[in-house]
Amino acid sequence: MASIEVKRKPGESVESLLRRFRRRLQRSRILNRVKEEKFFQKPKNKRQRKESALARKAARELREYLKKIGKLKE
Repeated sequence: MASIEVKRKPGESVESLLRRFRRRLQRSRILNRVKEEKFFQKPKNKRQRKESALARKAARELREYLKKIGKLKE
């Protein structure tokens, strides 16, 4: 992965140095790639999709039933 290096110019304030660094970081799109990798999930196969859909459906039905009998508040 590429690194970003910013050297302080003579008489440059810390704020402007940070601004230059952030701008260069944003232009390089390093943060975007890191975030994409961090939250990446492998695509599920057909069986896994069906199982998770059935689990969500069962949980939804249980919640509705508990609401109906008064055991669960909205």
